[in-house]
Amino acid sequence: MCAPDTRQTTIRDVAKRAGVSVGTVSRALRGQTGLTEQRRQQILTVAQQVGYDLNRLRPGRFRRVLFLLHRQHATLQANPFYAPVLHGVEELCRSRGLALSYSSVGPGDGVGDLARLHEADGLLCVGFFEPEWLGELRQISRRLVLIDHFHEDFPSVNSDNLGGAKAAVLHLIHRGRRRIAFVSGPPQHYSIAQRRQGYLDALEQAGLPALPEYQVVRNPPEDELATPAAVQRLLALPNPPDAIFAYNDATAMIAMKVCQELGLSVPGDIAVAGFDDLAAAAQTSPSLTSVAVDKEALGREGMRLLLRQPHPGSGPIHKVIPVSLILRESSG
Repeated sequence: MCAPDTRQTTIRDVAKRAGVSVGTVSRALRGQTGLTEQRRQQILTVAQQVGYDLNRLRPGRFRRVLFLLHRQHATLQANPFYAPVLHGVEELCRSRGLALSYSSVGPGDGVGDLARLHEADGLLCVGFFEPEWLGELRQISRRLVLIDHFHEDFPSVNSDNLGGAKAAVLHLIHRGRRRIAFVSGPPQHYSIAQRRQGYLDALEQAGLPALPEYQVVRNPPEDELATPAAVQRLLALPNPPDAIFAYNDATAMIAMKVCQELGLSVPGDIAVAGFDDLAAAAQTSPSLTSVAVDKEALGREGMRLLLRQPHPGSGPIHKVIPVSLILRESSG
């Protein structure tokens, strides 16, 4: 009579049955990045079939965090937004006894090399990242969270860009404006695309047409003259706008200055509203109506999400931080 097999099923058994490496199985069971959700579910199914005890996995000690900011955001213009995000991360790291390092990154920089250099246990990827970057991040077997960006395969934290933009444009409509223009940044950025959609949703709700000539993109975004040129194109239309909603405060403040230089009164002739509620928004003349984003909360919530050990088999968590519309003089 043969003795029963009491050997405990190991991760190697799962890897052998699934036909993948032990490292791939480990990433799947721990909910880490580096493989597709379909592949993860296949491995989890195999683990259940061979009787692997998922409760045996224990997270290692989490010590070091790397804050990655795309180089295009690491500018003086972007800094008023992203510096408070970093501060929110820093506060939480300090309270948890975690080491925090920072690096700006751009095309050609190896994310994996940076993670190893900083000995990072987790990554906070902040702002827009190109698709090829996201593909590289998928291959890194470390926890990561996107902040102010979105991809269905990665955990993310964003402000309510769509709802905030819709509220701002509806406010302009309620103030009697009917020819509302939108000055946009690069449309491939998730937050900007969401703000544009909020603009369109507000027009549709009010029964107003979304005219293409009222939607301009400041291009190229790094050119300081791009915003004035875009606003001047709007004001040169046969039937120019009576309001401008800009995708961020920096653009809104430039738009307001261009209008004033051309002899238009704000908000008498044209109303202006922005997004982000930078500190300078309350200091302009007239003061700027804007959508307030809790930037430090973006950082804190991103950090909390990074520390949260994902349950094996669960999908990525996507959090949205509420915003609020701050009414000032520029919208009347």
